[in-house]
Amino acid sequence: MERQFSNYFARAEQRAGLTGTNLLAILESRLDNVVYRLGIASSRPQARQVVRHGHIMLNGRKTNVPSAFVSKDDTISIRPESLRKNYFKALRQEIDDRQVPRWLSLDASNLTGSVLNLPARDDIDISLNEQLIVEYYSR
Repeated sequence: MERQFSNYFARAEQRAGLTGTNLLAILESRLDNVVYRLGIASSRPQARQVVRHGHIMLNGRKTNVPSAFVSKDDTISIRPESLRKNYFKALRQEIDDRQVPRWLSLDASNLTGSVLNLPARDDIDISLNEQLIVEYYSR
């Protein structure tokens, strides 16, 4: 939504460094995106739904807020009750083949992941000109 994105932009402006790169790093470090990047979900909408339905734990606490931010050394895991669901049983079989970005680590046997670092611009594989976004919101 526009207001939420505007708030992300304001947060990116307050950080040191390039505003566009900061904005992409903020968007990349949302919980729903991290769940997608870890391979727990096959799409961002599915990752949002998995988080929203309460299947995800952030640092050992159940969370259902897809827009929650992750930080360095945060741990993302599946709730023990959710591991009995067919989706997560099947995921355990096929998650070994998935690649995760270098700023994340995945323990496929336990379906847990951790944030090693915050993402840098090189780690974000989206092709857009973030400078155009900065110019739009700077006016």
